[in-house]
Amino acid sequence: MSCVAVIGAQWGDEGKGKIVDFYTEFANMVVRWGGGPNAGHTLVVNDDKVVVRLLPSGILREGTKCVLGQGMVVDLAVLLGEIDELGRRGQKGIAENLVVSNRAHLVLSYHILVDGLREARQGIGTTKKGIGPAYEDKVRRTGIRAGDLADFGKLAKKVEAALDQWAPIIQAFGGEVPTVDSVVTPLEPLAKRVLPLLGDTSKIVDHAIRTGGKVLLEGAQGTLLDVDHGTYPYVTSSSPVAGGAAVGAGIGPNRIDTVIGITKAYATRVGGGPFPTELDDSDGVHLREVGAEFGAVTGRPRRTGWLDLPALKYAARVNGLDGLALTKLDVLTGLKRIRVCVAYDTKEGRVTDFPIDLIDEPGRATPVYEELEGWSETLGNARVLDDLPLAARAYVRFLEEGAGVPLFLVSVGPRRRETIILHNPFVGRAAAP
Repeated sequence: MSCVAVIGAQWGDEGKGKIVDFYTEFANMVVRWGGGPNAGHTLVVNDDKVVVRLLPSGILREGTKCVLGQGMVVDLAVLLGEIDELGRRGQKGIAENLVVSNRAHLVLSYHILVDGLREARQGIGTTKKGIGPAYEDKVRRTGIRAGDLADFGKLAKKVEAALDQWAPIIQAFGGEVPTVDSVVTPLEPLAKRVLPLLGDTSKIVDHAIRTGGKVLLEGAQGTLLDVDHGTYPYVTSSSPVAGGAAVGAGIGPNRIDTVIGITKAYATRVGGGPFPTELDDSDGVHLREVGAEFGAVTGRPRRTGWLDLPALKYAARVNGLDGLALTKLDVLTGLKRIRVCVAYDTKEGRVTDFPIDLIDEPGRATPVYEELEGWSETLGNARVLDDLPLAARAYVRFLEEGAGVPLFLVSVGPRRRETIILHNPFVGRAAAP
């Protein structure tokens, strides 16, 4: 069996879409296990840019089975909109190759309403897509699951119970409480299309692994946004670490053979929260503009900064990373000097661990940087490490040694072919397709 989990090792937006799409060349099933339409994965195929928010990135590979696991929260309108858009682009066989967990929870109109009202008041930096409130309903046991679409009589009663819980909050924020009919009626035409897609995805995924299938578990967001391990409260509402992959996909943790962490050659973050290596100078502008650092879902400009090695080592620990995929190395081209955070100065002394409980307190933890030489050569044609300029090669090796995790892949551009493979977890060493 072969089951590989792809994890965001930073604050999300690490380029997981390209890496998952690339590895899907070797997998026959791709599984999204958590999050919802707040996570946009950008794919570039034959110079055609595609953004998927709910569909697994493997959806563009013909014949690949794609699964939305029970750990997800699904907005039906977004899901069907993506299917229709890909159909207009000529993508075939989407419905035949897609299974949605009947236990996945639904993002409904009142979740989006509450999310927007709260964000206007609190300013956490959410995408206002209803993700947090949907997960709240899940743990409060008032959530609506995809399987509930089979019986609209029971569905209406469940929506009524949920609205009773949300009404005081909506009213406190100055909103108008929706009626049950206004929530349920728009779901009826959507349900007719979604019900045939539903299944017991836990059983499907486990069977695929047991019978020798090559399964790729696709993460969303990143380790530092994890609700337990991230920079709380500026986090997402799910668990995007490797442990969450097993829970959200409905498989035992011993089914996962390899865990790959995705990291950019620098760092970015969207929304509020601490970001110790953030830049507000011309280097930060370079990273944002050359790297096209704008949210795939929201369009918001991302905050940019230097790579944080202590944070990357923290991600390696909490995920048990077996390897790293380094993305957007090409974005650093043109910078004369590149800095990397290698430690932190704290009031207690210098530390090389990520001081996650201190970084939101001004003056408690200050990044310590090491400078490396930059390069001016373009990298898009590199297919092996020796094709890289000496300075770029030195930077790559510095990061690998500093993180303490071997590199599996280096991305030097957005296209599939712009990739250096060092190790392929599905087939060993292989040439780029």
